[in-house]
Amino acid sequence: MQTLPPIEIQPRDLTPYRRGNVGVDYVHRFASGRPGPHVLVNALTHGNEFCGMVAATQLLDSGVRPRIGTLTVSLANVAAYESFRSERPFDSRQLVHNLNRIWSREWLEGEDESPELARARALRPVVAAADHVLDIHSTSSDVQPFWVYPEFTRNGAAACAIGRPSVHLVMPRGLGSGTPLVQHGLHGTEGHHGVALVAECGQHFRQATAAAAVAVAFDFLAHFGLVERVIAPPPPQQRLRLLRTCVVRTPEFRFVRPLVGFEVFDEGELIATDGAEEIRAPCAACTVLMPARQPTVGREGVYLAEPIVA
Repeated sequence: MQTLPPIEIQPRDLTPYRRGNVGVDYVHRFASGRPGPHVLVNALTHGNEFCGMVAATQLLDSGVRPRIGTLTVSLANVAAYESFRSERPFDSRQLVHNLNRIWSREWLEGEDESPELARARALRPVVAAADHVLDIHSTSSDVQPFWVYPEFTRNGAAACAIGRPSVHLVMPRGLGSGTPLVQHGLHGTEGHHGVALVAECGQHFRQATAAAAVAVAFDFLAHFGLVERVIAPPPPQQRLRLLRTCVVRTPEFRFVRPLVGFEVFDEGELIATDGAEEIRAPCAACTVLMPARQPTVGREGVYLAEPIVA
C-alpha cells in the first residue's frame, strides 16, 4: 500500500462563498467599469486540488478588484470537494465524471447526467463569457509546477511572459482523453483572441503548492492589467509537446519502476505494460508526466512528451 502524503492544507467550509452574483453558485464577478479584458480564475475543477481553493478564496477574502476590465472567480466542483476524507484523500477528485474532460458539445448537450455534468452545464456561460481563463490545478506527486495549454501562439506567449511556472506542456491535439475546460468553445480554436491556461502548481496538499497557486493567480491577473504586480524576470523556459496520452486499458497496467513525473526515457525504452501491450518511449528524451498513482481502467495512466527545441 502506498503511503499517504501529509495533508498540510486542510479543507475549509465554503458555504460563505456559495451565493455568487451571476446566478450561478460559487461564482463571483467584479467589473471595474473601465475597458479591459474579462479574466476568469477557476479553482477546484477537481475536488481534492486544494491550492486553487486557497487562491480563489484569497482573491475573494482580500477584496481584490480589477483596475480595468472584469474579474470572475469560480469554485467549480464543490460537491466533490465536500466529499474529502483525510484517510482517502485522492477519492474526492471527482464524484462521477472528471470535470476536466467533459467540455465538449457531445458531453454538455448529451443525455448523460452526473454532478459534474450538471456543474459544467451551469458553468458553461461563465467560461464562455471570459476572454482569458486560468484553471488552477495540482498533481498527485510532488513535482515542480508546470503549465498545460493548447498549442496556440497566444497561449505560449502569455505563459512565457508570465514566466512562472517555467515548464510548459503544450497540447497540439488536445489531451487525447476528453475535452478540458481550457479547450471549451472558442478557447479551443485557432482564431480566438483569448488565452486559456492550466497551472499545475505542485502536490495537492502542500502549503508550497497553495503559495504557488496564489502567486500564479496574481501574476496572471497582472499580465492582463487587472492588478498591479511586479513580475520578476522569467527564468529559462522548458517546453514539452504532448505526444501521447496513455489511458489504462487493463487491471494489469504496471510501470517498469516507480515514477512520479519528469523522468526521461530513451527512444524505444519500456515505460509501462498494460496487459499484453508495451508502452515505449516514442521519441528521444521522452518525458513522462503525471503518471497515475494508482492506475485505474478507463483513466489516464501517463502522458508522454517530447522536448520542443527552440
